[in-house]
Amino acid sequence: MSGLAERINRLSESQTIAMARKARELKASGIDIISLSLGEPDFPTPAAIKTAAKKAIDSDFSYYTHVSGYLELREAISKKFKRDNNLDYSADQIVVSTGAKQSIANAILSLVNPGEEVIVPAPYWVSYLELIKLAEGIAVVVKAGIDQDFKIKPEQLKATIGPKTKLIVFSSPCNPTGSVYSKSELKALAEVVASFPDLYVLSDEIYEHINFAGRHESIAQFDFIKDRVVTVNGVSKGFAMTGWRVGYLGAPLWIAKACDKIQGQVTSATCSIAQKAAHAAMEMNPDTIFPMRDEFKKRRDLVLGLLKEIPGLKSTTPPGAFYLFPDVSFYFGKSDGPFKIASGTDLCAFLLEKAHVALVPGAAFGDDSCVRFSYATSEDKLKEAMKRIATALAALT
Repeated sequence: MSGLAERINRLSESQTIAMARKARELKASGIDIISLSLGEPDFPTPAAIKTAAKKAIDSDFSYYTHVSGYLELREAISKKFKRDNNLDYSADQIVVSTGAKQSIANAILSLVNPGEEVIVPAPYWVSYLELIKLAEGIAVVVKAGIDQDFKIKPEQLKATIGPKTKLIVFSSPCNPTGSVYSKSELKALAEVVASFPDLYVLSDEIYEHINFAGRHESIAQFDFIKDRVVTVNGVSKGFAMTGWRVGYLGAPLWIAKACDKIQGQVTSATCSIAQKAAHAAMEMNPDTIFPMRDEFKKRRDLVLGLLKEIPGLKSTTPPGAFYLFPDVSFYFGKSDGPFKIASGTDLCAFLLEKAHVALVPGAAFGDDSCVRFSYATSEDKLKEAMKRIATALAALT
């Protein structure tokens, strides 16, 4: 529409949300669609968290809180950072938002000026590039393929930094690949960052608790760059609280104040009841949510085993999150007659129509030779989905 602001015209719709919408539309028409598109745990929110929310309702905790979240919640997050990550963020360095996505948006809008560059390792989460566009920054994509476990190397980072570089944004565990940076890998990247004093880091750690490889590592742990790192986290993935809409960040005080300032004009504080629920989550022993993590690992192994039986699909064994990001380029140039496959996007369209399985094209994440499987659903659905995919792909010649 000609009357829309140019900032809207520049934005693209989230392809994960778009694929989920298509799947819902087909389901509504009576087609049995199995959706492996959205990254949403299928577990209920833990009982102790729901109890805290009910208590908050019954005690009329229903008024505005501080824009950044009420003090006791921010103190609980501060303790969580210390307990789980050995990070020292005081309560006034923490901003609680309506989901980790808002936390990321707040940080990018606070730091990036028009024309400044933001380094984004690919594959990347779909919203990073769009939020950079919203800030009128320039995304500089650094590709890390399946041959390097989808993780960038220090020399790649160093070669990409220029006079306009302001920020690097990445996730670990990663959406869409499930890759996890080790402590030594993060330290090597941090040492590159340290040599550029005007460069900042936004570390998206929303999948922290879905880590099959051991202890989660945060890049802010390194003292020599901690004053230039924004650490983003939340409760949606690890605590099965997607609909509660609570995320948070820890940052240098001046950045936290800037994020509070933006949020105060856009949304103000997130829901007071959801904050009480998040407070309970922060005080839970992380061991109590390990059964969810362990179930995700079982599902990963199940899908990986079935995927290996399908000719041509190539995957890593991701140690985190709940995604597989297989390379599907073996099928490029193949056809079943009406459908000709030239990309991961084509393959997703083919599988949606022929197999009635919804996946997300790798193009949404910066690599169209791959597609994203979310295994955050039941084993029965995963088995049926993989059976349908195998049958449909076998028809391509």
